[in-house]
Parts: sequence; C-alpha cells; structure tokens
Amino acid sequence: MSRFSNCEALVLRLRSTGEANREAFFLTSDAGIIRSTVYGGAKSKLRAFVSQFHSGILYLYHDPVRNSYKVQDFDVKNWRPLLRESFERSMTALAISETILASFGGGGNWQESLKIATASLDVLETADDDEAKRIFVHFLWGWAEFLGIQPDTNKIYVEGTDAAALRWLKVTSAVEPPLLSRYAIDKISLEFAKNFCTRLLANNLGSYLKSWNW
Repeated sequence: MSRFSNCEALVLRLRSTGEANREAFFLTSDAGIIRSTVYGGAKSKLRAFVSQFHSGILYLYHDPVRNSYKVQDFDVKNWRPLLRESFERSMTALAISETILASFGGGGNWQESLKIATASLDVLETADDDEAKRIFVHFLWGWAEFLGIQPDTNKIYVEGTDAAALRWLKVTSAVEPPLLSRYAIDKISLEFAKNFCTRLLANNLGSYLKSWNW
C-alpha cells in the first residue's frame, strides 16, 4: 500500500505541538477523522493553507511504523475568511467542528458527513447573527438524523414543549442550508429548538459540549 494519499478534507481543529509545528484534525472523505502533523513556522505557506475551517484536497504521508500522518500539501478550495469576522459566525463554526469531532465524524459515511459540514459552513460565512443560530440548530438537527438518533417529531412529547420550535425542525429537516433563510422562527422558539437538539446530542455523545454555549 502506498504511503502517499490524497482526499477531500475539512480542517476541524488546530493546536500547537513543539516550537514550530501544529497538529491538525481533519474530516476526510476517505477515512473520517485524521490527526496529522503540519510542519513549518509561522511564515510557512503550508501552515497558512492548513487553517481552521478551510477545505480542499489534502495530501498526506503515512508512516506505518509510527502509524502517524504528515501533511504534504493542502490544495484549498474553500477559504471561508468571513467566518472569523463575526463572533457569532466564528462560534457557530467552532461548535459545528467540535460536534463533528465529538461524534467521530459521524461514524461511517464520510463523504456525506463532509457534505453536511461544508454545506453549513458555506452558508454560515455570509450569515448575520440571527441566521447563524438558525444554521447551527439546523445543522444539529440534521446531524442527529445522520447519526440515526433523530426522533419522530410527530411523536415527541417534552414538558413545556414549544410547538413552533418542533414544527420548524420538522419543516426544515429536508431543507438545504442555502434556503434556510426562507423559514422564519422567533427567538424564543429557536432557543428551545437549540436546547432540544443539544440535549438530544449530549445524551448520545455522553457529554454536553462547552462550544454549544454561546
């Protein structure tokens, strides 16, 4: 088997390792979550390309002895610079990334997982504050379906149930992110929908993610 490979990938998380290198966590179309080392200092071209929320074609070298990966190159197709220009967009993108990592990329259908993630981030990049939260809730509800834990909205009973929230989740479940702005929901109902989705996922993941609190 070749030690060199390439695939579609999204940068989910970065952290420093050593004096100049970084550790990158990718969601890939071929192997799900991959942790790989990015070598190079602050002025490195590769370091600039491998930036959180960027997606494109990832070129990897695999060391079978150490079972480790090294980033050889990253051909960025989607830079998404506007995600960092708004607190709400940035926090939403972070919450989406952390949700994917916590659920190990979805557990199997990596191409569909990558499609769901990139579709939400693409729309999020130009969203206003209210739209950002709608995109996040929509992602969570869709991710619950992807994980196979989404309940039947016709059979849901929750104490203090907000009918508008459940109706919005049901109506938008088959809606693609670019069309989400057509479906209005008041702030109180949206907050209920968010809490409902995060509790649902927390029960599945075994913990409530801090990145959901914003």
